[in-house]
Amino acid sequence: MKKIGIHSGIALVLGALASQAHASGFALNEQSISAMGMAFSGRASAATDASTVFGNPAGMALIDREQVTLGVAGIFARSDIKDTSSTLNVGGTPVASNAGSNDGDMVPSIGIPMGYYVKPIDDRWAFGLGVYVPFGLLTDYESGFQGRYFGDYSEVEVITVQPTVSFRINDQLSVGFGPTINRISGQLESAVFGGPGIPDSRVKIEGDDTAFGFNAGILYEITPQTRVGLTYHSMVDYKLEGDTRFSGVAFGPFAGKYDAELDLKTPESVDLGITHALNDQWTLHASATWTRWSRLESLLVENQLGAPVSSIEEEQDWKDTWAYSIGAAYQLNEEWVLRAGIGIDESPANDTHRSPRVPINDRTNFSIGAGWSPTKDLTIDVAYLYLREDDADIDQSRPVSAGVTQNYSATYENSAHTVGAQLTYRF
Repeated sequence: MKKIGIHSGIALVLGALASQAHASGFALNEQSISAMGMAFSGRASAATDASTVFGNPAGMALIDREQVTLGVAGIFARSDIKDTSSTLNVGGTPVASNAGSNDGDMVPSIGIPMGYYVKPIDDRWAFGLGVYVPFGLLTDYESGFQGRYFGDYSEVEVITVQPTVSFRINDQLSVGFGPTINRISGQLESAVFGGPGIPDSRVKIEGDDTAFGFNAGILYEITPQTRVGLTYHSMVDYKLEGDTRFSGVAFGPFAGKYDAELDLKTPESVDLGITHALNDQWTLHASATWTRWSRLESLLVENQLGAPVSSIEEEQDWKDTWAYSIGAAYQLNEEWVLRAGIGIDESPANDTHRSPRVPINDRTNFSIGAGWSPTKDLTIDVAYLYLREDDADIDQSRPVSAGVTQNYSATYENSAHTVGAQLTYRF
């Protein structure tokens, strides 16, 4: 096996490890707008609408009417890149300053759709179906980005379809289960140093795969006012297959298009939720979520370059994380419910391996929301969430061509605004 020293970012879904996902790592939280209004607290115990298909499949046992829930969330992210420095080094000695820009507008505005259907079959059984986006994001640095040799364009998306059933064991205990069909696709582009006075070369990688997992949940009603839920989202094992395209003088005889593949496991998570109704108006929610990001130790891409196989490995060494949130809902009257919440989310990335592809740190988010039910058949939910990260410091060195390395250091100040709307119709 031959290793080629093109550490400019040949990793098929490093694009997934982008800076503004709304849960830890590159996970997304936006699967329910009603939950977003309370910073996603109580998602495993609330069973507010058909989005419980994702939040906790067992919660379908609490849905007493056939219903459909459709929604969309828009993420508007911003990064300020400060205290930047970049040099090119030969034999460990700086020989030139690597000029470039650091605009900090690399995350385009994106929309995240979701849709769910729940139908009670009888007093014990219910069927549900969900379509949602659990992982993914898009980063697109400007062409002259100073850290472009670490990667300048990344796109990944996971779309999940989940058929689900729930069963009410007795008046207090319910369980639910749903297999997940997951489709991942990704694209990565990176600049490659060609030499002094020579235009940069380019790498473009694309790939996709379909893999299976499952969601399972249990819901226990301690009293009519208090219930606790536990949801397990399984690990999904992907083998992305696609192609790598090398262009420019840096690749010499290797320039061209080749088959490529990458193994990637998205992590399992466990979500514990508690919901308690204080009275007819106030309901409190709390959540704690553990995610096994330690599965992401490194990323290895294998490219079929003629007879030999060329591989590149990028170490990540991520850690498991915890996220916590609390929220409340206030029933103003028969038509209106008001919501608010706050959450904190640990970052899996460490200071040693944090790069421009993964400029993330611990996060705090604040949210408000409302639900309007003009009739008993229709509810419209809206929510707004503001996310703020701790400063993320980057100090990386990586080979960019034979005998030449690039050092890049910067401080990222990341934030994001998310707005969402959702409609639930009961038949």
